[in-house]
Amino acid sequence: MIYAMKAFKVQTLGDMEVALGFAKELLHEDPTEEMWLPYLGETLDCGMATLFAEEILLALRYINGLEPAKDPDTGYVYNGFIGDTIQRNLGVQLVDGTMPGFACILGAAPSDDIAANIARELQERNILTFLAGESNGDSFTKQLLRKNIELGWDSRIVPLGPLTEHILYAADWAIRASLIFGGKKPGDFKGHLLYQKDRVFAFAIALGPMDNIKWATGAGAINMGFPAVCDTDVPVILPTGVCTYEHVDKELDHSRIVQKAIEVRGLKITIEKPPIPVAYGPAFEGERIRKEDTFIEFGGNRTPAFEWVRMREMEEIEDNKIIIKPDNWQELYEKGGKLPLGIVIEVAGRKMQKDFESVIERKIHSDINEAQSVWHMGQRDVNWVRISRQAKEAGFTLEHLGIIHTTMAHHRFKSIVDKVQVTLYLDEKDVNEKLKEARAAYAERDARLGNLTDESVEDFYSCLLCQSFAPSHVCVVSPERLGLCGAFNWLDCKAAKEIDPTGGNQPIKKEEVLDAKMGRFVGVDKYIQKATAGAVETVNMYTIMENPMTSCGCFECIVGIIPEANGVMLVHRGYQGMTPVGMKFSTFAGSVGGGAQTPGFMGVGVNFVASRKFLLGDGGIRRIVWMPASLKERIGEVFKKRAAEEGFPDLFDKIADETVCEDSEKLLEHLTKVGHPALEMPSML
Repeated sequence: MIYAMKAFKVQTLGDMEVALGFAKELLHEDPTEEMWLPYLGETLDCGMATLFAEEILLALRYINGLEPAKDPDTGYVYNGFIGDTIQRNLGVQLVDGTMPGFACILGAAPSDDIAANIARELQERNILTFLAGESNGDSFTKQLLRKNIELGWDSRIVPLGPLTEHILYAADWAIRASLIFGGKKPGDFKGHLLYQKDRVFAFAIALGPMDNIKWATGAGAINMGFPAVCDTDVPVILPTGVCTYEHVDKELDHSRIVQKAIEVRGLKITIEKPPIPVAYGPAFEGERIRKEDTFIEFGGNRTPAFEWVRMREMEEIEDNKIIIKPDNWQELYEKGGKLPLGIVIEVAGRKMQKDFESVIERKIHSDINEAQSVWHMGQRDVNWVRISRQAKEAGFTLEHLGIIHTTMAHHRFKSIVDKVQVTLYLDEKDVNEKLKEARAAYAERDARLGNLTDESVEDFYSCLLCQSFAPSHVCVVSPERLGLCGAFNWLDCKAAKEIDPTGGNQPIKKEEVLDAKMGRFVGVDKYIQKATAGAVETVNMYTIMENPMTSCGCFECIVGIIPEANGVMLVHRGYQGMTPVGMKFSTFAGSVGGGAQTPGFMGVGVNFVASRKFLLGDGGIRRIVWMPASLKERIGEVFKKRAAEEGFPDLFDKIADETVCEDSEKLLEHLTKVGHPALEMPSML
């Protein structure tokens, strides 16, 4: 916060003293009983001073080993400071509207049941929720723990710490979004605060009595456009101005407080919930079901199982029809345990295409996982489904599994799907027979998609989802280059255009090829110039050295040049170690993101590494000289196949990782010893 507002790096205890001086400069004389201040200016200054002081306090707590905090009664360890990995992993959800906003809950609800209801309501709206502080000796975190509600990033409920001051971690997390995604410079306090108001949709729900620290911290949050709704009879601040609408309001009815907060922040949220007896929403997607909590499971190498989406003609299927075979399926289901399961989802639509089958099929994972206490893993014929005892007790059956698929296929793909019919097979003989058909369809589909190249299509597609955070960034997605977040390939974008014709995925006519090796096209340049309002003039899609594609901050992986080795390294999100250029992933990400073109460095999706167009203008995969061992393990099989195609079957083994070296000098020694081809290639500079 101090760095963003003042452009001052706090790196030592002495720097903290200087920073504390900034906080003192923002303080004003206490108003007297007789003095009426008609504006919030002095209050907001004092609020920002509070955030500065809290940031210093929490840093000191880390130095003294007090963070992340641990609850002495339950032993629960709070999250503490929110790292860059989480910041960027959630990037796509922040910008594509999947996660519409953020809530900070301060204090404790009047009862555990009320706390659970508030948490569930926020989860169903897929609002990320941070918890901090206490009221009357209790806290929202403890209340949810007593109700056995799962906490953490997967469930979208993140306890930061037991003190009011811990809410500062959420404010820091928000302000880093404008540094990383928004490209705002340190010291541009007005730019940062306006970015928070307009693009980071956060709000606070204050439960229980207010004290001076809560009020002062709240005043700091108001600077950022984050309003608060209290459940006590507090003085309200209704005039708009700093926040989009009201600044501080109250709602004494806890069944309405979440909706009130959403209205005050100005969020527009629509919920599509299948008619099933358990809660439903993206917040439940990370939920785990342990073996001892499982009522029934399918697949997972325990029984035959598969899932298959197939296109049909309109007259061939009946909309919303669910067929479960055999007829005595209820008896089989009631026994629990393990069963085979074949899921066949047949779709028909006037705009439906064969190429969209795989797009719809990939959403099966989310469709099932978003049901509370129902779990899914894998895809195609390596899937695994569990239904918990809790879901069974709530009345969840296999018919509801079918309802999920019909409802969500209509909801997610309403522009291309007119009819959906679902058939579930439980008999092992039926499952194995249908599995043969499904595998033949998988093979045909893979062959068809494998033949798609950048040269074989007339249009690429844009992805503008991250422009809400990084205005000068545009992803150009082609058959051989997926989006840098790894979440969108060319077919996904094509389907998205059909689903939402005016959305963030638009066709880009390639037009004339200016440089086939570097990947420069007349139509791409025209689109980029228009979409970035002239901030970016030209993009080369197949190189990192000259006008590379911009990066928003949501990238899975960074490609970076190592001049001494005449090659590049790959470092993926989640790798915490040092790299041969003396920087960690988080440092790289701060330089590469924000919509900038950074020659020599570029964010990419991990699967792009196996593409024939990867670094085509720089010499291809032969340039890769270093990557973390965990990334090598992840891409090893496809990488070896790709290297063999290029005539370098032993390339994978010549690439160093952190077990070999973490500095350029030792890297060069290793590359020389193993005879890495990058050393014999023309200079990259």
